[in-house]
Amino acid sequence: MSVDSAALVLREALLVAAAVGAPILGALLATGLGVGLLQATTQVNDPAVGFLPRLLVAVGAVAATGPYALERLSQLVIRAFEAGARP
Repeated sequence: MSVDSAALVLREALLVAAAVGAPILGALLATGLGVGLLQATTQVNDPAVGFLPRLLVAVGAVAATGPYALERLSQLVIRAFEAGARP
């Protein structure tokens, strides 16, 4: 594998990581903001109030984006192996 092909694989890996992680992080960011506003307005600072909604949203987001993420990551691995097999 040449340096150029390795750089292209690395660039593509970073783009795939951003595309796979962005929906999950976005959902968690929105949930955290909502829970923070709820805790600030009600002055309930129980850790379970903040943890449980974030956990449920994280599990839901991973379940919803799982097939998409698996497909993108498997395509990346296949292209990386193909790029490494070239002379």
